[in-house]
Formats: sequence, C-alpha cells, structure tokens
Amino acid sequence: MSAEIDSWKTSFPCTRAEAEAIDAGDDLAIDAVLMTTEEVEDDVERWRLDAYTENEPDAAMLAALRALVPSAAGVAPVIEALTDEDWVAMSQQGLEPIREGRFVVHTSAHPVDVPEGGRAFLIDAGRAFGTGHHATTSGCLRMLDAMADQSFGNVIDVGTGTGLLAFAAAELWPDAKIVATDIDPSAIDVTRENAAANAIAGIALIVADGALSDAITARAPYDLVIANILAGPLVSMAPELAAIADADATIVLAGLLETQREQVVAAFAGCGCTLAEVDRRGDWTILRLQAGAVRYVPSTPPDPKGRDGWALDI
Repeated sequence: MSAEIDSWKTSFPCTRAEAEAIDAGDDLAIDAVLMTTEEVEDDVERWRLDAYTENEPDAAMLAALRALVPSAAGVAPVIEALTDEDWVAMSQQGLEPIREGRFVVHTSAHPVDVPEGGRAFLIDAGRAFGTGHHATTSGCLRMLDAMADQSFGNVIDVGTGTGLLAFAAAELWPDAKIVATDIDPSAIDVTRENAAANAIAGIALIVADGALSDAITARAPYDLVIANILAGPLVSMAPELAAIADADATIVLAGLLETQREQVVAAFAGCGCTLAEVDRRGDWTILRLQAGAVRYVPSTPPDPKGRDGWALDI
C-alpha cells in the first residue's frame, strides 16, 4: 500500500540576494511555507528556494514563486510529493548532535552521552523551527551559555519555535520566570511536547502575534529578551520588544543575515538600545544588545490590533 501524500515541495534555484529579500518579506501573499538554503558556502549565486504547500502547485502558484526568483527564469521547478514518511526522513537526515558550551542538542535518532556539567536537550525536527542545527539557534545557545554568570529573573523567548532557547534559559537561570511565545499555535504545542520530553517545567507558554498580547505585557518588564526570528519582523517589532524590556536589559537577536545587521541595529538604536556583541556564523549574525538606562516608552504606541493571544503554564 502506497503512503498517502501529505504535502508538496517545489524548489527553484536562486541567488543570495533573492533569498534575503524572501526572508525579509513578512507580507508575501503566497499560501506556502518558504525556506531558503545556501547550497554552496559563500557562493552568492548558489542558493535554493523551497516552497511547501498542502496541494500540488498549480500554474498560479508556480508563477508567484517564479516571480520571487527572477534568476531562475527558464529553469523548470523541481516538484515533489511528500508523504508522512518523507517528512520523518527529511527531519532526521544529517541532524547529528550539536554542542554549544554546556548544551548538547540531539534527535531521537542520535542519542548522546552528556559530559559532566552539561545538559542535553532532545529536540526532534518537525513542525517548528529551532532544532539547534541552524547557525542562528546554535549561536543563541552559545551566547546564552556565555552569560551564565549573569543574573536574570524575568526572561522571554519571542518566536520560540521548538522551545529550545527557553529551555536553555530555564537551565541557566532556574529561579527565573520564563515565558515562551510564538505566533503559531502548533509551535506552542511542539514546545509543550518538548518540555515534557526534557523534564522542563515552570515555563509560561503564550500564543501571540508579536509582543503586545496582554499575557506578555502583564509579565513585563523582562531583563532578558530573546528573539530568534527574521530581520524584517525584528525591525518592525523593535519598538514593542524594546518596550517590554526593562532598563539595562539584555536583548539577544537572531535570524538575520550579516547584510541585514546594520538595519536591525539601527532599528533598535532608535529605541535606545546599544550593540554589545556580535557573533557571525557564515552569512548569519547573532546580536547582543543592551537596553537604555531608562526603560523605553514608544512615542507612538504600537497598534495592538489583532495581537491578542492566549497563555498557559507548564
């Protein structure tokens, strides 16, 4: 009996410039999950766009995707039907354990022996971003680990994905209040499942668009704000992320390319934040900023319309 088709994957070659534009575009009117990948390290012409859709792509979908990657004009797309079994194979392929400071992140297919003083997290790839294998997530783990001797009491992980960075914060600062939030309810479901698998408790989980949900602001101000998302959302959300940060708070940002660093830093500088550290990993960059000595209050409060969410504790 053949496996049932679950979704479709459509791939086009693209350039790094096109990939950056796709990653920065938070208003693309395409009913697909878009992912860009560097195929050849440091080759700006050898990137790939993968689009995941529930249905087989029709002519309109293919035209919309092709418009994102003009360099692929005349190139036939690669279209694959994916089954549940395909997703499992794709999710586990090549995901060897990674080590960042005291942390080891592994999948079920690759169990590990944890060194004394270390902490392993079981994070299987699947419905949410953040297995630790992307440079942005692993870079955040390293940066958090390097801050272990600092004291934080109120931490928020915005765009938590799998929950990994919130779990690392809970390990480093066990007495802190930890909040993990994501716009995608399935990501919060995944975080809850991963928390149970890793014996993590005491984290508040919030589904919300941005940082303006009452459930988020009621717990503010935060002395550590983590946001591993994309450059476009980081820029647009700078005022609200700065607004929930306490005076002199630490802000860790990731999900941006090195070419987008200046734009992101400028957006947060406009909110009184200063750049304290840069960790560049290939084309990707992780930033640590410090909030101003006086807590930031936006001159024009961001519009909270549509930002309501819901929360639960684990």
